Amino acid sequence: MRPGDLLFVQASLRSLGPVAGGPATVVDALLDALGGPPDGTLVAYTATPENSDTSRLAAALTEGLSPAEAAEHRARMPAFDPGRTPSSPTMGALSEVIRTTPGARRSNHPQTSFAAVGPLAREVTRTHDLDCHLGQASPLGRLHELGAKVLLLGVPLARFTAFHLADLRMPDLRRRRYGCVVQDGSGGGRWVHFEAPELDDLHFPALGEALLREGAGLRRGRVGDTDALLVPMAEAVAVATRSLLRDRSPQPV
Repeated sequence: MRPGDLLFVQASLRSLGPVAGGPATVVDALLDALGGPPDGTLVAYTATPENSDTSRLAAALTEGLSPAEAAEHRARMPAFDPGRTPSSPTMGALSEVIRTTPGARRSNHPQTSFAAVGPLAREVTRTHDLDCHLGQASPLGRLHELGAKVLLLGVPLARFTAFHLADLRMPDLRRRRYGCVVQDGSGGGRWVHFEAPELDDLHFPALGEALLREGAGLRRGRVGDTDALLVPMAEAVAVATRSLLRDRSPQPV
């Protein structure tokens, strides 16, 4: 990493081992490596997948409830507020620290938001279409366009979020129905439903293996007790796109 870089970080802080000061120390170290907020921009995924009535996670949260209890749960769900709604615990502690860093900006998607700190924070987060969770009209797409690097700290390539950009380039893209709670303008919330591309990461391990085979500018190191991998996003998405297209090509008889 160099001062002035645009960096998207995905981290498992538990894998780092003990860190004096906890997640805030890791964020400070990353910002220092980028030259501080005046120079570099640090980005995290601050998604809220619990805000749904259509996802697997939503089904798990209401499993075993009676219809009346499920309806009550749905009625109690708070509307997404970019400035106040915490990141999902499934995103990890680092995402929440970046979201709450002074000067951070967050995209307004009620399910797949991103937060950023630094000179490109507004540029990265300003556009996030409702029907584009993780495509080109999202912060992930903007990171790709701006030449971001991705730092995986204790996170395998099987969880490389930018692989979704390759998926969304495929000609046989499937769509599905989503639902979430958004602000109604009067302090309350309202449910909205929309169609968007189906998100699936079950094939990401194979894409990670393809990326490792090609190299694509990967840089490895150790941070604390874990492996770190620095990945140029554009090159990684290009490798994944080629791999997916090969899988869809007619095979010789």
